[in-house]
Amino acid sequence: MEIIAENRCFEGVQGVYRHASDMCGCDMTFGLYLPPQAKVGKVPVLWYLSGLTCTHENAMTKAGAQAYAALHGIAVVFPDTSPRGDGIANDDAYDLGQGAGFYVDATQDPWAPNFKMWSYVTEELPELLGREFSVDLNRQGITGHSMGGHGALTIGLSMPERYLSVSAFAPIANPTGSDWGRKQLGAYLGSDEAVWRDHDASLLLEARGYPGHLLIDQGAGDEFLDLLRPEALADAIAKRRQPATLRMQAGYDHSYWFVSSFMPDHVAFHAEALGA
Repeated sequence: MEIIAENRCFEGVQGVYRHASDMCGCDMTFGLYLPPQAKVGKVPVLWYLSGLTCTHENAMTKAGAQAYAALHGIAVVFPDTSPRGDGIANDDAYDLGQGAGFYVDATQDPWAPNFKMWSYVTEELPELLGREFSVDLNRQGITGHSMGGHGALTIGLSMPERYLSVSAFAPIANPTGSDWGRKQLGAYLGSDEAVWRDHDASLLLEARGYPGHLLIDQGAGDEFLDLLRPEALADAIAKRRQPATLRMQAGYDHSYWFVSSFMPDHVAFHAEALGA
């Protein structure tokens, strides 16, 4: 593992690291904020999954999570959104290929050899963190924005025994019913729409539920509301009678101004659930 940068931040350390990923077949970069409490013992982990076109850096520099993570004593991990580099499949569109891994394990060519973001986030990167840093993998929560909100919800709902808290900012909530989803799920997973269901938060929630309380914030002024489909998620919450807070925030759009405005609530939500 290569240390790209380590900077003192709210008495903790904001690091950026690169490592060779067996899962993705290329070098992967991630950010990790360790709060000051990590100097004396292992701390809980909050995963932040980013959206379309983002790298590890967007949320790390714009979401404002570090101050609240330091306050509550929780580490925050910022993975990249896809494999990258020469020889990695790509597409001219911004919403497919590099920067748009959609947090699935691709089964279709040309994506299958490298686009294994589900397994990278849930298997390879946690193993690396547990080996190299003072983090407690028995206390993990997950959140994310947009495509990353989709990833956080689908991963968290699929593995409730691992992710003890789940939240999302403006998630792609019903990708099987949206142009932000049908295109990507078809490309990465093939034409069998039954396979897509495990990667649709609204369908997963209605079918399985979640043993804890969910927190979702959505800007009511979001320019992508028709693609995100929060109404499908609200319907699933009602049908499942799922304990959840879904807040439509008046006047907020899809940007990191929105994310940073409600980041304190989300970090506190995860910290309480993880015993931080």
